[in-house]
This record gives sequence, C-alpha cells and structure tokens, in this order.
Amino acid sequence: MRNRITAIAYNTFREAVRDRVLYNLVVFAILMVGAALIFGEISIGIQRQVLINLGLTAISLFGIVIAIFIGIGLVSKEIEKKTLYTVLGARPVRRWEFVLSKYSGLAGTLVVNAGFMAVGFFAALLYLNRHFERADAYVLVALYFIVLEFLLITAIAIFFSTFSTPLMSAVFAFSLFVIGTFAEDLRAFASMTTGATKYLASGLAWMVPNFAAFNVISEVAHSTPIAGRLVLYNSIYAALYVMVCLSAAVLVFERRNFK
Repeated sequence: MRNRITAIAYNTFREAVRDRVLYNLVVFAILMVGAALIFGEISIGIQRQVLINLGLTAISLFGIVIAIFIGIGLVSKEIEKKTLYTVLGARPVRRWEFVLSKYSGLAGTLVVNAGFMAVGFFAALLYLNRHFERADAYVLVALYFIVLEFLLITAIAIFFSTFSTPLMSAVFAFSLFVIGTFAEDLRAFASMTTGATKYLASGLAWMVPNFAAFNVISEVAHSTPIAGRLVLYNSIYAALYVMVCLSAAVLVFERRNFK
C-alpha cells in the first residue's frame, strides 16, 4: 500500500514540476520579491518592513494560485486522459489511496517551491541588510504558516475537484480562500448580531477555513514575536481541516461512477 501511494505521489510531483505554468508562477513570485527589494530601498527607514510585507505576500498569493490551479486538475486530467481507469481498474489501487497520493504529491511540490521562494526571499533580505538579525527568525514562522495555507487550500481544491468541473472547482476554492481570509471579521460580525442572523453568521464563520489566523506577515515585519501557542493552534487546526477535506474527498470519490 505504501509503495502504491508513494509511486503515485512521486509521479504527481514529477508532473507538477514539469508544468510550465508552475515555473512561470514561481519565477514571477521571485521577481515580485525582487521588486519588493527595490521598493524597500526606495522607502528609507522602513526598507525591511516593505521587503517582508511585499515579499511574503507575493510568496503566499502565488503559492495559493499554484495550489488551486494544479489541485483542481489532478483528478479531472486523469479522467480526461482516461489514465484513471487504468490506475483504478488494471492496477490494485484503491480510490482513497489515489486521493491521498495525489494530495501528497502536490503538497510535496508546494513545499519544495516554497523552499525555493524562501531562499530567494532571504537572499534579498541579506542583500538589503548586509546581515541577518534575530528578528529574521520570525520570518521562518510566517513562512511555516504560509506552507500550512498551501496544504489547506490544496486539500480544499482536491475536494471540490472530486465532484465538480475544473472551472467551478477553482471558483469554489478561491471563494473559500477569500471568505476564509476575512473569517475573523465574520466572527466579529456574528458576535454583534442576534437571532437567526447570529446563528447563520456564527455557523459560516466556524465552517470556513480561518486563513486569517495564518497571516502574521505584518507582525513579523514589525519584529513582533509570534506566540508558541499560535504555532501549535495553527498546526493542529490545519492538520484537522486537511483531514476533514481529504476524508470528504474520499467519500465523494468512492461513490462517484466513472463508467
């Protein structure tokens, strides 16, 4: 079983790495980090803040786009190419193994890409400051949260791709990302309302992924330490949310008729 999952995950990783669009987005993200460096040098006195804000935001946004763009096509491409029937029919691969291996392959791709973009970012930071300082370690926490975002949105994209078209899956996943970015505001709104509106807003606020909790870019830019309990909370939250999304994806995929 482990060999089957590893083989499909590795194949998914190779296919994602070969995707030209992936390279374009990664290069564009690195260029954005470079642009942030230029803006940082122009903004005398706040160079570091500008570089961290723009650089990490570029890494986050382009990674999210990559996760959604590739995640929504993992299942549909296999159906279009009819390779899914070979994998599930001729080979002893179970459907939950297929979903899990596809997720693992793309997650590995995103982690590697995030690593390359992080190297580019720290190179820009070193060029700007000529040295690293203790507060730069907080950037690693922000990057860790960004990777958690990637893993979360990938699971969401794969879930939608198990029952919807690539276009609609992209719309659903991106919409959920936008709503989740304002999850804290939605919870604040729910606390100010009453009656049915309160229950509706509260339910929606707790159901959507809380991407706002992963955004500590502003705090890191101002050299504010990130609390350890937030790291623990976000790690557990992301793991549980990913498990729920993948479980739902497996349930849908198990019941889908491909004939």
